[in-house]
Amino acid sequence: MPVPLLDLKAQYATLQDELDAAIRDVVESQYFVMGPQVVGLEEEIAAYTGAPFAVGVASGTDALLIPLIALEPKAEEEVVIPSFTFFATAGAVWNAGFRPVFCDVDPDTFNVTAETLEASMSERTRVVVPVHLFGQMAPMVEINRMACGHEGVLVMEDAAQAIGAAQRDEGGAMRRAGAAGFGAAFSFFPTKNLGGFGDGGMVTLFDEDFSDRIAKLRVHGGRQMYHHEMVGTNSRLDALQAAVLRVKLKHLDGWAEGRRTNACRYHERLKEVAELRLPVVAEGNHHVYNQFTIRAERRDELRAFLSDREIGSGIYYPKPLHLQECFAELGHREGEFPVTERLCGEVLSLPIFPELGEERVDEVAAAIRDFYGYGG
Repeated sequence: MPVPLLDLKAQYATLQDELDAAIRDVVESQYFVMGPQVVGLEEEIAAYTGAPFAVGVASGTDALLIPLIALEPKAEEEVVIPSFTFFATAGAVWNAGFRPVFCDVDPDTFNVTAETLEASMSERTRVVVPVHLFGQMAPMVEINRMACGHEGVLVMEDAAQAIGAAQRDEGGAMRRAGAAGFGAAFSFFPTKNLGGFGDGGMVTLFDEDFSDRIAKLRVHGGRQMYHHEMVGTNSRLDALQAAVLRVKLKHLDGWAEGRRTNACRYHERLKEVAELRLPVVAEGNHHVYNQFTIRAERRDELRAFLSDREIGSGIYYPKPLHLQECFAELGHREGEFPVTERLCGEVLSLPIFPELGEERVDEVAAAIRDFYGYGG
C-alpha cells in the first residue's frame, strides 16, 4: 500500500466533530482576528511549556523575527545560528537587522552544541539561537552555561519543530522546549506536531516587559488602535487557527507517544543495516520526532527506490544555509562547516506521523532492508 510522508487527513478524521464545532463557534461569533480564542491559546501554551508568557503571531517565521526586531539591533551585531536548519531561522536574523553568523552541528543529534556555537561567537554576538531540530532539544544546560560566560548574550530557542520536547535541567527536572532560554519561537504550520489549518506561531517568554513589547509590535506597535508607541507590523494570529490549535493541543502528547512508538519500531527493524545511521537521542532528552531522520549511504538512490514503491520521504535539508546564494556576501566557502555539508548529502526523513501504524512502519523498513540487501 502507498505510504505517504505525512497524512493530515488521517488526523482530521479522528477529530472531525470536535474541530468542526470549534470552527463553527468562531464563524458564528464573527470574531476572526485575535480575541478570546487567541488569548485562550496563549494561556494554554504558556501553561504547557512552563513559560510565564506567550504571544501569538501570524507564523513561525514571525515568532523568530519579531523578538529579534524587539531587541533593536545595532550595526554589526551578530546572531549565531546553525547552518543546518530551515531557512526561516537565518531569514529572520537578516530581516531583523542582525548579521547571521553560522556554525556547525553535532553529527548524531543534528543540533548545535555549546562548543559549535561558541566557535562562531565574537565580541559582536548579541544572541545565539539553538534550533531544536526534528523534535529534539539542543543541550540547553550547556548552552546557557556557555552564554552566561559572555556578557549580554541572550539564548533564544528555535522550537518550531519541537513543541512537547523536553530535557533534564541542572536540577534534574524535565524542562520543556519553550522554557529553556530567554525566549522561544514556535511554528503551527500544518506539518508540525501541533499544526493548524494554515500559518500561525507563538513566542514564549520569561520577561513581562519584553512580552508586552512583542504584543505591541505584532499590531503595528500599539495596544490601543490608532495609537502607535513604536513602528510594528501586522502579525496577528487568526481566531480560526487558535480554535483549531486549542482542540489539537489536548491530543499533542498522545500523538508524540505515537511518533515515539513508530521510532522505536524503526530502530528495531533497521538496527542491523550498517549503511544507515539512525537518529540518536541524547541522554536526558524526550524526543517528539517531528521528523525521523536517518543518515544513509547512497541516499538519493535509496529515495528513488522508496518512491518506486510508493513510499514517501523527505530531504531536510539539501543545501547548507552558509552556501545559499542570498548569503554570498557573507563570504562563506565550501568545506567551512564539514558536518553540516556531509549531512546535507546523507539525511533522509521517513514517515513518522502518529497514525502510521506498525504495518506501514514495517513496510518502509522492509523496503530499506531490500535496497541494502538485508532481505525482509
